[in-house]
Amino acid sequence: MLTRRAGVLGRPIAHSLSPVIHNAGYAAAGLTGWSYTAIECGAGELPGLVAGLGPEWAGLSVTMPGKEAALVVADEASPVAAAVGAANTLVRRDDGSWYADNTDVPGMVTVLRAAGVADGATVTVLGAGGTARAAIAAAATLRAAGVTVVARRPEAVEELRPVAGALGVRLSAGRWADAAARFDADVVVSTVPKGVADPLAPVVRWWPSAVFFDALYDPWPTPLADAAHVAGLRIVSGLDLLLAQAVGQFEQFTGVGAPVAAMRSALAAAIGRP
Repeated sequence: MLTRRAGVLGRPIAHSLSPVIHNAGYAAAGLTGWSYTAIECGAGELPGLVAGLGPEWAGLSVTMPGKEAALVVADEASPVAAAVGAANTLVRRDDGSWYADNTDVPGMVTVLRAAGVADGATVTVLGAGGTARAAIAAAATLRAAGVTVVARRPEAVEELRPVAGALGVRLSAGRWADAAARFDADVVVSTVPKGVADPLAPVVRWWPSAVFFDALYDPWPTPLADAAHVAGLRIVSGLDLLLAQAVGQFEQFTGVGAPVAAMRSALAAAIGRP
């Protein structure tokens, strides 16, 4: 039996739910020779680790802080990974080369479409880090009418302008001091770290019939998600994205369709939620 391996690289990584999702997918798809593990790896260690992997390695999921390093070590990158400037996926090709992709972007599109987001929506993004870059790329796919990025550091928003320009997205900046008033969009995406947006929950002005996507999933619900629920909004969580981006990786690593229901059930069981 041919053994094939895949894994997730990051630091810290012990908390990762990716092994639960992928291994459940292998079992459901009958891929008995496949295994998926978590590997502690910082950005500086990533090139050496990838170079030392044997031919049994089919692919790697890459989380923080290695997404930019993953793009650098790849022999070729997808247009979306190149535009965003980060890769969360490395796929081993038959000739031994590595192909970089970013499945966060189509994953975001999938979960937002499922929540009813239509083409031409207006989008507000809280934060200006790596996940915000993926959100801008998702907005481009959704043909967003415009994206407003609200961040604590104005210079961080300016760093996103080349990304938005490459993707054809009209980008405007909002001050963090005015964040509570900048939820006047069809879609609001929060990409900030745990606790940062909590003070906004009691004062935010929600747009009627909007969709709120919080990239966090622990703890859940966040105060903002609670406030969105009370306001009657449709809500998407970081767990929804975690599953969606893993589905894209699974299919690129294995070449077979992902058993999404089994992967979703395993994830729900792992976190103790229905």
